[in-house]
Amino acid sequence: MGKMKKTGQWASLLRPHARALAVGFAAVVGGAVFNLLEPWPLKIVLDDVLKSKPSAGEMDRILRHFSGPGRMAMLEAAVFAVLLIALGEAVCTYVQKYTTTSVGQHLTHTLRRNLYAHLQRLSLSFHDRKRTGDLISRVTDDIDAVQSFITGDLLTGAVNAMTLIGMVAVMFYLNWRFTLIALSVAPVLFTIVFVYTRKIKRVTRTMRKKQGEIVSVLQEVLNSIRVVKAFARENYEVRRLERESLEGVEIAMKARGMKAKLNPVVQLVVAAGTALVLWFGAVLVLNGGLTAGGLIVFLAYLSKMYKPMQQLSQMSDDYGKAVVGLERIQEVFATHADVVDLPRARVAPRLHGAIEFENVNFCYDEDRPVLRDVNLKIAAGSLAALVGPSGAGKTTIISMVARFYDPTTGVVKLDGVDVRRYKQASVRSQMAFVLQETVLFQGPLWRNIAYGRPDASRRDIERAAELANATEFIDKMPDGFDTVVGERGVTLSGGQRQRIAIARAVIRDSPVLILDEPTTGLDAESERLAFEALDRLMQGKTTIVVAHRLATVERADVIFVIEDGAVAEHGTHASLLRKEGVYARLSQTQSMLFAS
Repeated sequence: MGKMKKTGQWASLLRPHARALAVGFAAVVGGAVFNLLEPWPLKIVLDDVLKSKPSAGEMDRILRHFSGPGRMAMLEAAVFAVLLIALGEAVCTYVQKYTTTSVGQHLTHTLRRNLYAHLQRLSLSFHDRKRTGDLISRVTDDIDAVQSFITGDLLTGAVNAMTLIGMVAVMFYLNWRFTLIALSVAPVLFTIVFVYTRKIKRVTRTMRKKQGEIVSVLQEVLNSIRVVKAFARENYEVRRLERESLEGVEIAMKARGMKAKLNPVVQLVVAAGTALVLWFGAVLVLNGGLTAGGLIVFLAYLSKMYKPMQQLSQMSDDYGKAVVGLERIQEVFATHADVVDLPRARVAPRLHGAIEFENVNFCYDEDRPVLRDVNLKIAAGSLAALVGPSGAGKTTIISMVARFYDPTTGVVKLDGVDVRRYKQASVRSQMAFVLQETVLFQGPLWRNIAYGRPDASRRDIERAAELANATEFIDKMPDGFDTVVGERGVTLSGGQRQRIAIARAVIRDSPVLILDEPTTGLDAESERLAFEALDRLMQGKTTIVVAHRLATVERADVIFVIEDGAVAEHGTHASLLRKEGVYARLSQTQSMLFAS
């Protein structure tokens, strides 16, 4: 069953390239034919030109028919045949190699694009569970392994199979008893290759997993290099990578040990088969049962017959890597998004921004409830705040508004309609986010501002930057809006990155605005500029603010206090203080902290 599944995977992968592969296969057939003809000119020279013993085979009669009588004519025909066979084999080899390279490159491009697109469509819950480095390894190393097999081994395997069949047929034609002797080692050879291939595949799968872990460590540390340096943990991180790398070395050495054993064992078996043929062939020649030319042709075919068997043993490594790589790629394709558009989902109309949670429960898994019976209402165009201790579920709530997650039970509504009745993209296109951690991409500032609206004009970009108080520092940069920022925006200060994020939200001009700790970590001046920009941004929009500092939410129309995944209380700043509940205690605690 497993083999049928793998065959189906390869078939579906190669089906779009059937025409190119057909051309390549035709070249394979031609190459196999020329390969079969290769030893015959030498046999003609030995048996007909040098007159060891004139041949009476069909191939000899054909060559004599085209060459005419006489030794020199036979010699010239044999020499010409050598060149013609070499030319034909060269053309077929070129077509085969060009075809497989073309198929391999285009298939790699398609596979990488489709895999990357599928990763983009998968829900956040999938990315929460997976290590980024492992996913990068699947998009790069595993796809490269598939490409290497297709480019180097796919049609080569077909060449070897056809050559093997042709050689055996011709050898049976020459001397069937002799051929059976030569084939006596084949079962042993194939058994050895089969057993080793299975072992190599298992080790290769472990090695691929370890490579993904190493890439994950590298990606994690390089993304957090400032933290590493701040805590002087460079040596620790070097030791951590060294430990992972040494484990990788051990696995790789185990795999290499198996591969290193396979080739010598195959060579010994092939040598045993050759020795048998050489012994019985020489006896036949001495007894007059075979010509010297016939023995040469037979030995040439024998080496060509054993060569595909040896190449098969060498291919087992590439095949194992390709199969494991394809399995790891298919694992991702087999993963379905937790959040999907329903069959009858429609494009959301222009939203007013009324948001409602009805009896919403949510858990990442059965043992980890995050939200418990959450009920809340936010009027369109109002400012709502979510406050409470870390881990209470505030970020999960705003994630459900954007439908990054769906409730385990309950309903989230936009303008009175279950958000699941709308297409995800049409909902998110009407929301803008300013998050605690501002992520900028390598590229010019204007492109980062226009990230959420790629068709924005230069004038719109500049106006958004002005409203976000970002022109104050952009104008001072050497290339202005064309200044290229480093990866993740590390060449900008925290306040500057946050104002770029605000400009990115301004240019969206969306009816719903979500702010997740938008001023955390900013100095007083940067915070003042950010708040000025946010005040302009929030006008006329339904805004949800997640904040730890209560001073930032005092003027909210409604404040929801989230505790242990539930709404503990809600109201205005003044009414919550009068209740002397959770909010009042949080306010008192923060007042004491800031006073000290």
